[in-house]
Amino acid sequence: MSTSARAQRDESGQEKNDTIALPAHVAGSGALDRLVSTARDYASAAASDNTLKAYAKDWAHFARWCRMRGADPLPPSPELVGLYIADLAAPQGQGPTRAPALSVASIERRLSGLGWGYAQRGLSLDRKDRHIASVLAGIRRRHARPPVQKEAILAEDIRAMVATLPHDLRGLRDRAILLIGFAGGLRRSEIVSLDRHKDDTLESGGWIDILEGGALITLRGKTGWREVEIGRGSSDQTCPVHALEQWLHFGRITFGPVFTGVTRDGKRARDTRLNDKHRHRQLVWNGQCGAPFRSDFRRSSRRCSPAIGRTHLLLHAGMRARTVCICAAGRSC
Repeated sequence: MSTSARAQRDESGQEKNDTIALPAHVAGSGALDRLVSTARDYASAAASDNTLKAYAKDWAHFARWCRMRGADPLPPSPELVGLYIADLAAPQGQGPTRAPALSVASIERRLSGLGWGYAQRGLSLDRKDRHIASVLAGIRRRHARPPVQKEAILAEDIRAMVATLPHDLRGLRDRAILLIGFAGGLRRSEIVSLDRHKDDTLESGGWIDILEGGALITLRGKTGWREVEIGRGSSDQTCPVHALEQWLHFGRITFGPVFTGVTRDGKRARDTRLNDKHRHRQLVWNGQCGAPFRSDFRRSSRRCSPAIGRTHLLLHAGMRARTVCICAAGRSC
């Protein structure tokens, strides 16, 4: 394999996973081949898509770092990995092109990504090797700091944001997202993965049953399936179930993803599921929004470009002391 081809392969972070296969002494057959394919499908579902994408990016970054220094990421070299994480903690170089230093948590995540990358290639990375473990211990000792805890989003914050939403189709959808997410304490990814019914789509992360007394949300999490009950509110303006019913009715959502995009003219709901990665974890406030800023929102997060069309509200998490993620996109969403 040529050097350029190897570099392209290494930076892509993609390599066919052939670690699950028939033993060499077993003759293949149609039934066994199908079992191998099934086992590979299960193995690929061992981690979420977001985790696999993050690991692939971690591997690509490491491969690029090695190439720029005349090194090869293969085979695993604890000495090289130790230098890599040292550079992540205290980047070399000067000027605006200098990469920012990563936190201890981010460096540990990078190491997990490298372990995954080597495992995909039938290799292993010994994180307990002194060239890695001692450097990481020093990084923790010198740079570790307690996490910044965000103030919990309260009911009055949600009411203030809901009050700024228009009563068009996008506003109905965004109101349902905010209220359902807050009442159920749902993650951003859980909200957009919901389907109208069970088994509507292959990529479904759960479904919603609307009952007389409220809504029952069935979700697939990291530890299995769980149910979230959401009761009806005392007022239609802030009732999460009523907001959901309004969006489903006027958006004509009877099958498939619950929360979808809206056409540019705002008259029809699209068939495509909303993406939870629009402006990931970035707070962008539209000038039309009149709700006041919270003191724990960074000033840099309050800027809003006039080029950003409408502001769409997605709950990053609800009653779990997390923050609200507000995504904005120039195209219709």
